[in-house]
Amino acid sequence: MGSIFVLYTPLQPSVYSLGGIALALGMLLIAKFYEKIMNIKDFFYITLFVELTVLAFVSSFLMLNYSYKTALIVYIGYQITFVFGSYLVRMETIALKKTILLSFADIAKQKGYLSGLVASYLFYKTLEYFGIINKQIQVYDLYIVAFLLQILILFVVIKSFILKKDKK
Repeated sequence: MGSIFVLYTPLQPSVYSLGGIALALGMLLIAKFYEKIMNIKDFFYITLFVELTVLAFVSSFLMLNYSYKTALIVYIGYQITFVFGSYLVRMETIALKKTILLSFADIAKQKGYLSGLVASYLFYKTLEYFGIINKQIQVYDLYIVAFLLQILILFVVIKSFILKKDKK
């Protein structure tokens, strides 16, 4: 979470306004297609697209020098993933159907979010303990972990949809 404050430092405030406009327009566009994309097949492909987008911008940050360009790539990548946020939540609700499953999924997401924040805090403190206090280096190191985590997420997404398909 804290990495965005370091990553986005080179960006001008007006970029956030443009990003917000693009986000709102993108979400409106996706909402227009709900009738066509509210199915498990499109849910899989859109989920896969979102996760591959995250992998792409994490990878680009790791491969490119820290700069305005990389900050913009990461910001645009996040905005692209956020465009699909409402759709993914709504489709998840439709796919899970039962309240107990929705509750389980939401609790699991919040536990994941909290454990990720705690892990990143401990990661930053560990780096500081070993004398790595440069914020850019800390964020770069964190993105190495994020890259590996994103590979795992992609594996789980693909595996979960293939298993669901195989059970039918």
